[in-house]
Amino acid sequence: METLSPSLRRVLDWMVTVTSVVICALVLPIRFAGIELLGTGPNWFLIWVVAWSLKRSPLQGALAGLCLGFIQDGMSMAQPTHALGLALAGVLTARLQKQRYIQEDFISVAMIVFAMAVIVETTMAIQFSIQYLLDAVPKSYPLLTRTWLYHQQIALSSAILSSLWAPAIYYPLNRWWRLSQATE
Repeated sequence: METLSPSLRRVLDWMVTVTSVVICALVLPIRFAGIELLGTGPNWFLIWVVAWSLKRSPLQGALAGLCLGFIQDGMSMAQPTHALGLALAGVLTARLQKQRYIQEDFISVAMIVFAMAVIVETTMAIQFSIQYLLDAVPKSYPLLTRTWLYHQQIALSSAILSSLWAPAIYYPLNRWWRLSQATE
């Protein structure tokens, strides 16, 4: 890395970052055997946003969350949006690091991913609830109850799986970004 020009290093850094996002996007809809719990897989975009936001500002975390959320909306349903929860996770993760409540080890990252997965899934459930309440159709109220019952299952499953798989994304990206910053 030291022998590369600064502009080439920057291009290489962006290529690694964009490639990691593309890989997360490609594995997001896939349910590998043994990596699924109650029909839910790891939230790869959330893991990426947490890894990105740990060493960046809340604004950069929010922008990363928005971008990846919009990508996920394009891959699935856009109503309600995934961008809101991922942006919130990016901001909160960046604020945690600024407050120095955490260290950068696998356990701390896994705990942050666990908490952020619950927050992201709760944000989705709130958006569904608001949508059902705005419909103001009495038959939608059982859907509201089912949403919150299903939310518990989804939030816990997503949090467990995402926190267990967090080192698979965090470690190589963090190592690359640290190496990239050291050579600047």
